[in-house]
Amino acid sequence: MNNGKRNRLVPLAIVLVFAAPMLLAVLLNYGGWQPGATRNHGILVQPPLDISAWPVTLTNGNKLDWRDPQWHWNLVALPNGQCGAPCQAQLAAVQRMRLTLGRNAERLHLLYLGPTLDASALQALVPLQAGADDAGAFAAYRPAQAGAVGLALVNPNGLLILRFDAGFDVAQVREDLVKVVH
Repeated sequence: MNNGKRNRLVPLAIVLVFAAPMLLAVLLNYGGWQPGATRNHGILVQPPLDISAWPVTLTNGNKLDWRDPQWHWNLVALPNGQCGAPCQAQLAAVQRMRLTLGRNAERLHLLYLGPTLDASALQALVPLQAGADDAGAFAAYRPAQAGAVGLALVNPNGLLILRFDAGFDVAQVREDLVKVVH
C-alpha cells in the first residue's frame, strides 16, 4: 500500500473506532433494547413521584419541607402498625448504616413515619426524626405485614425515587445510597 492511500485510511480508521460504539448504541436504543437487569437493589419508582406537597408533621410540631436547599436526602422508615422490637432493630441497623457513609452521613436525614415510639426508643435512634404522615399519603408504600418496616428514599427536590420492601438488607440499602448521596 502506498503512503498516500495509507495516510487517508489512518484518520478514517480512527473515526470508525470512535463512531462504531456510538452507532451501535443508537441502533440498540432505536430498536427498543433495554438492559435485562438494573444495578440498584431497591425498587425504582418510575416515574419519580413528587411528594413535596405531602404533609408531614414532626414530633416537635414543625412541618417537614421536602425540598431542601442544603441538598439533604431523606430516608423514610414506613412501618405497618406498631413498631415492636424487630422493627426497632431494623431502624437501629439503618441508623448504624448511615454512620458508615462517613462524611456523607450528614447529607442523609432519617425520618420515621409511624405510630409514636416511646421516648427511650426514640433517644436510642438519634438522629432519626419521628413524624406523622398527616394525609396518609404513604399508605401505599408501607409493607403488607404487620410490624414490618419498609424504606423510601426521597431526593432533595422532594421526589420519591427508590423504595425498599420489608425484609430489606441494610448492606444493599447502603450500596444504593452510596451511589446517590455524595
